Amino acid sequence: MSFEAIKYRGFPVIHFRGRIFFSPFRYVLDDQYTSSSGAKFPVKWCPPEVFNYSRFSSKSDVWSFGVLMWEVFTEGKMPFETNTNYEVVTMITQGHRLFRPKLASKNIYGLMVMCWHEKPEGRPTFQDLLHRIECTAEDSSS
Repeated sequence: MSFEAIKYRGFPVIHFRGRIFFSPFRYVLDDQYTSSSGAKFPVKWCPPEVFNYSRFSSKSDVWSFGVLMWEVFTEGKMPFETNTNYEVVTMITQGHRLFRPKLASKNIYGLMVMCWHEKPEGRPTFQDLLHRIECTAEDSSS
């Protein structure tokens, strides 16, 4: 299995199995949650601070990028596909995270888990993620 990591306009891009995946955040219009303030967002891609406090930041985008990576390595499966938004909020709050995809190495899954750290300050930056993805890609090609 090989993949290539590059950077475009400051955002990570992954080339995997002939497909290009780009974006720190994936908007899904048919699976949104409306907060008490009226904001809509896709729960299955959001960290606790978003669905609890509507706090968006580059670190919440990192969480979403971790979910995007998970989608890439499951070849497009829906995260938490059998769970309702309410169940997902409860599960994430209790520390549950998505399973390791069969196509993801331990190192790649480790990056995903880093993206899903409970506290925003515990998550890597996109620059750090890019560096780690490049290192992992180099290791897998040698």
